[in-house]
Amino acid sequence: MDSPIQAMIAPVTPLQQNCTIVWCARTKKAAIIDPGGEVPRLLEAVEQLGLTLEKIWVTHGHMDHAGGVAALQEATGVPVEGPHPDDQFWIDQIEASGARYGIPDARAFTPDRWLFDGDIVTLGETHFEVFHCPGHTPGHVVFFNRAVGFAQVGDVLFQDSIGRTDFPRGNHQQLLDSITGKLWPLGDQVQFVPGHGPTSTFGQERRTNPFVADRVLAAGGHAPNTSGPG
Repeated sequence: MDSPIQAMIAPVTPLQQNCTIVWCARTKKAAIIDPGGEVPRLLEAVEQLGLTLEKIWVTHGHMDHAGGVAALQEATGVPVEGPHPDDQFWIDQIEASGARYGIPDARAFTPDRWLFDGDIVTLGETHFEVFHCPGHTPGHVVFFNRAVGFAQVGDVLFQDSIGRTDFPRGNHQQLLDSITGKLWPLGDQVQFVPGHGPTSTFGQERRTNPFVADRVLAAGGHAPNTSGPG
């Protein structure tokens, strides 16, 4: 059985993106998920926690989630895993997006490993399942540790909201299908870290989320997709 995992959320960039430092409690091997920026602060946090950085994981190619990947890899030499290759076109735009948002250090990168639905990524003595969840972006992936019921879902799902789908190659129905078809079957007890804002559980969102609550979908409709960040 997997060792327990622990996690710390470190919001980065002016967009307050939830970068997550996650680690294997037994080995202290860590991954940084979605290092959008502020790399020196992230490295300092890893050091203060007494961790050894082993991986960089990326849910999708938007600048606020991936703008610091290149700098972090250059500083540490650790491999980059994710996202799905359908987000290559977003990765190619990171530098231009950074300039628009006043983040000049944001740069494109090349993953050491593209991720696909059903892949497994390892961290110390633990492993995480990869789910390809398109809709917000076509190459978005979610990282899930089944042993402790923990998921990092990026901009797929938020507390009381869902990801925007008005970006190029976004697809609202595809996002709903990703949430209900990939995430809900993992169980109501799963606690997730979204790309922005507070954590929640899948069960809470199935009860109260105005976009994807069971009662909303059962009624055959959903609220307009206008409030999702990212």
